[in-house]
Amino acid sequence: MGSTNHITTKWLGNMAFESTNPSGLALKIDASPEDGGEGNGYRPKALMLSSLAGCSGLDVVALIKKMKLKVTDFRIETIANLTDEHPKYYDHVAVEYHFHGANLDKKKLQRAVDLSVEKYCGVMEMFRQFAELEIKTVFHSK
Repeated sequence: MGSTNHITTKWLGNMAFESTNPSGLALKIDASPEDGGEGNGYRPKALMLSSLAGCSGLDVVALIKKMKLKVTDFRIETIANLTDEHPKYYDHVAVEYHFHGANLDKKKLQRAVDLSVEKYCGVMEMFRQFAELEIKTVFHSK
């Protein structure tokens, strides 16, 4: 049996919630004004995309450090399609890894992305259960 995460999510009134994290930090979740909220927090579905990018990003950066690769900037663009019918969910998610640098080792950086996508990122594996994933790596040489 694996480890367990316990999250407590407390209603703050109206459409807002505060959710704890194993790190000890808390984040606020709120609906948009169109949905009756005040827009003062993260949207739950969008937070899933942040989790996906964050999980994979941590893998990639750990591998960049391990392989001693030179990267001046790294960002992940996550673009998801939401279904029209309730319950609405992401059925297609594009994850783009953007690397910036003067002498990028494209082969090793691609290997880092592949290892995250195929082996290490648990959130990526969860997304595979309900969405078609499209992975793209873009190199920006300066």
